[in-house]
Amino acid sequence: MFIITNRRVDDDPKVKGFKKIGDKPNPKGPNELRLVEAIKSSRGWKITILPDKVDDSMMQKASLTPNVAPDGTILPVYASQYAAAQVLGVANPRKKGVKGKNVLFFVHGFNNDFEAVLERMDGFAKTYGVEVIGFSWPANGGGIRGALSYKSDKRDARASIGALDRCLAIMYKYLNEYRKEFIDDKIKEICKKYPRNAERRDDLITKLSNQKCPFKITLVLHSMGNYLYKHLLKSSVYRGHHLLFDNVVLVAADTNNKEHAQWIDKIQCRNRTYITINENDSALGASRIKAGEEQLARLGHYPYKLNSQQAVYVDFTDAPRVKKSHAYFEGSAVKNKSNTAVKTFFHRAFNGELAETDVCYHASSNLYKFHKSK
Repeated sequence: MFIITNRRVDDDPKVKGFKKIGDKPNPKGPNELRLVEAIKSSRGWKITILPDKVDDSMMQKASLTPNVAPDGTILPVYASQYAAAQVLGVANPRKKGVKGKNVLFFVHGFNNDFEAVLERMDGFAKTYGVEVIGFSWPANGGGIRGALSYKSDKRDARASIGALDRCLAIMYKYLNEYRKEFIDDKIKEICKKYPRNAERRDDLITKLSNQKCPFKITLVLHSMGNYLYKHLLKSSVYRGHHLLFDNVVLVAADTNNKEHAQWIDKIQCRNRTYITINENDSALGASRIKAGEEQLARLGHYPYKLNSQQAVYVDFTDAPRVKKSHAYFEGSAVKNKSNTAVKTFFHRAFNGELAETDVCYHASSNLYKFHKSK
C-alpha cells in the first residue's frame, strides 16, 4: 500500500519500522509530501520511504519508461509516478483473466498514529476488496493526550490543507493522463463521426471510458479527516474542482453540523456524497463537551438540519451492533453474519456504487435509516 504524508520522515537506513515516521509535520513545511510504501507480512509491516526520484529497480518494477522532453532531454521519474503506475496496474490489470479492483483514498481522523492508519487501511482492503491509498497527517497530538491533543490535531489539520490539496491535484494529473492514453484517439474518431450529435457522441465516449478504465475511485474521510477536508473546500488554495471521485463518504464527521451544506455542496463527485450518522457515537459525544465551538452538534451524530442539496444522509444509530462505535465500517457491525446490512452498505459505498437502495428513507427528516432487527 502507498501512503502520502506530510509527517516528518527519517530516510536513515539504520532507522527501522514505524520509527521512520514521526508525529510532527515535515520540518520543510506542512505542504512537503513524502511517499511511503508499506507491505504487510506474517512478520509485520515493512516500511519504505520512497526517494523523490525513482531508481532503475523501481522503474523496472513498475514497468516505467523514461520521461522525455520535446527536445529529447531525459527527465526524472518521480515517486508519485511510480506509485500511480503500481496502483493503476492493480485497478486495471492488462493481463487476461486478472480482475481489477476499485480504489479507495482514505483520510484518517483525530489521534491516529501511523501504525493505526496502516492497520485500518489493511482492514479496508481485506473487508471490501479495494486497493487503498492513504493520506496521513500529523494526527496524534505530538504525544499529548486529552483536550490539548484534540486542539493540537485541529491545528495540524488546518495546517495540512495545502498538503491534501497538492495530493489530490497530483492524483488527478496521473488519472487524467492514464485515461487519455486509452481513449484520446478514439474520442477524436467519435467526434469526427458525430460532429452534430452531441448526445450520441457523449454516450459513446462515456461507454468507451468505462470499458477502458472500468475501476471507480472513492474518497473516505473519517472523524477529523472531515474537518481537514471541510477547511480545504472553504480555502482559497483549493484546486480540486475536478471529477476525481465517484463516491465521497464522510464517516462519523467530527465537524459542525451548523451550516455544513455551505461546504458539502461544493464537493464534486460522479455518483454520491454520503454522510453517516450515529447518535450514540462515543467519540463525537466526547468532542462535543470540549470547550469552544466543539460544543456545537457534530455532523456525524446529529440527525437534524440535514439540508444539503446533494448529500445522502444515512443514520446507523439503530443498526445491529453499531452501538457507540465511532468506526462502524469495521468491527462487530460488519462481522455480523446474521445481519449483513451494514457491511453491504459500506461495501457498495466504498466501491463507488449506489449504497442506499436497501435502506429505508424517511422523507420528513431527509434521512436514510437502518432499523433494529426484529
